[in-house]
Order: sequence, then C-alpha cells, then structure tokens
Amino acid sequence: MDEQAVPALEVQGLGKSYAEGRRRRVVLRDVTFAVAPGECVALLGRSGSGKSTLLNLLAGIDRPDAGAVRIMDRSITTMREPDLTLLRRRHIGFIYQFFNLVPTLTVAENLALPLELNRIPAARRRERIAELLAKVGLDGRDGAFPDQLSGGEQQRVAIARAIIHDPALVLADEPTGNLDAQTGHLVLELLSQLFRDEGHTLILVTHSREVSAIADRIFAVEDGQLTEHTEALSW
Repeated sequence: MDEQAVPALEVQGLGKSYAEGRRRRVVLRDVTFAVAPGECVALLGRSGSGKSTLLNLLAGIDRPDAGAVRIMDRSITTMREPDLTLLRRRHIGFIYQFFNLVPTLTVAENLALPLELNRIPAARRRERIAELLAKVGLDGRDGAFPDQLSGGEQQRVAIARAIIHDPALVLADEPTGNLDAQTGHLVLELLSQLFRDEGHTLILVTHSREVSAIADRIFAVEDGQLTEHTEALSW
C-alpha cells in the first residue's frame, strides 16, 4: 500500500461497555471510521455520550471490548503496554481542557519534555522550542512559569507541547472549554492555523459549534454510535 494512502487513524467495529451494579452499560457499539493524514475531525456529543471514552480508546489509555484501533497502520488494541507507551510518546500529542502544564517547570522546560523523552539533541530542542513559541505568539516567554501566564497563554503553550515532537496524531479534549469566549475564539483560530501549517492530524472532542466548524469532518456520538454530519453542530 502506498504510504500516503495509509490512514493516520483507523477504527473498526469498536465497542465498549462498563459494569453498573449487576448490569452493563453500553457506551460505544460498532464504531467504525478512518482519518486521513493531515485531516481534522470533530467528535461531538452530549455529556456522557461516550466521546471522551472514545478518545481514551483512540489513545490506548483504555481498552475496547470489541474492535480494533490502528495508528499509522499499527494495531494498538493488542499492543503490550510498554510498546503502547513508546507509541504514544513518539506519535501522539494531547491537548487538555485544563492545560496540564507542569507548574514547577518553565514554558521552555514544559515544551522540552516530549523532546527529551524522545532523545532529541539539546541544540535541536532549543531550535524547535524557539520556532513554536514564535508560532504561538509567545516569543520571550520561555522562562515564565505557568502561573505567570493567562489561561489563553497556557493553552497556547499546551498546543505547542502537543505538536513539538511532530506526532502523527493529536487528540484534543475540549481545547477551549476552560477559556472565556473571546480567548477561546483566539486560541481556536491559532489552533486551526497551526495545524494547517504543520500538517498534523487532529481529533477534536467538543460540544461547541464554533470548534466543530474548523473540522474537515464532523461526527456525533449518540446512543453509543457514530454518525457523520455535513455541517457544524453544537450540544
């Protein structure tokens, strides 16, 4: 198969349920879709619909009851935990609603973490950090600590950290959910532009029409199943 034809992410027949007392609650059933390299996909749904569960399954944080997940044509469903940890470290980036920056590390040190884990040489680390700080509009803030930054600035650092090691796939869970409307709009514009420029594949979990509007494709998680929609949605 041509390398360009291999999906960045491929999901086949995914199912997940949880025990609730003596019964099992089905969260996802027979979820199937594929995402091309460089594509942005939004996953929408009401609270409790299963969209965050789906994101955890895509990251290999949780294991499905049925079906398979492939990242860069590698099955993660049966992968051993040490191999899965390495795959996440090298090929997946994460953006969280609450930033998840290490408070005792500076901006530069937070950005350096994924590069250090992947054994990137120090000179290249400094170069890549400076490059991304310029792109997210935080030149000269490399020595600041997270509590010295605004919420929007912290999320810009978090976005930079998610892509600094050039991952095949970036998973974002409500990336503007902890920001006010104006700041969220600015961060969303940056996110959209940055991912187009860098060419990363992005999966967005959101309930926002504005966030879903930047996606190439939109899926709604309803009653445990995935349905594709042709226009932006909100819940």
